[in-house]
Amino acid sequence: MRIDQTLYRGRADEGRLDKERRCYDLLDGLGIEYFRVDHEHADTIEACREVEKLLGCVICKNLFLCNRQQTEFYLLIMPGDKPFKTKYLSAQIGSSRLSFGGAEDMERLLGVTPGSVSLLGLMNDEAKAVRLLVDRDLLDDESFGCHPCINTSSLRMPMRDVREKLLPALGHEPTYVNLPREIG
Repeated sequence: MRIDQTLYRGRADEGRLDKERRCYDLLDGLGIEYFRVDHEHADTIEACREVEKLLGCVICKNLFLCNRQQTEFYLLIMPGDKPFKTKYLSAQIGSSRLSFGGAEDMERLLGVTPGSVSLLGLMNDEAKAVRLLVDRDLLDDESFGCHPCINTSSLRMPMRDVREKLLPALGHEPTYVNLPREIG
């Protein structure tokens, strides 16, 4: 993957999609300092490894999930290096038969396409139809890394600002979960 080897402070506007510029507007409006790296499409955790080195933080795994009936939707954010097994999450949130949500629902509810889902997509969920799930291990990190609703840029911001400024502004009360690092 080709990466612009420059770590930028703050936003970029020229040639950016509206949904990316809206992420920057939100962060700027909240007074959250962030750093940005531009790169080719990075739609998997594996593709983000080089970006993480330049950003100086781990980009979290963002999973858009739903129940079997596709009536309840979830955004799970967790450390990128942790494995994910639905049975460990299902028991904690009281929803069995979790699966990955479809691209249409992701676009409709979060305004993003597969590979670009992130916490920032919740700014588009005005109906609060998506339940935010946060792995507690993320809270130990000093920085938070994610895409600005497009997978050709990645951001780093202070975790403290995510907890104290961004989450309240998004209006999605997080449900904290404990997912195992080792799966036996």
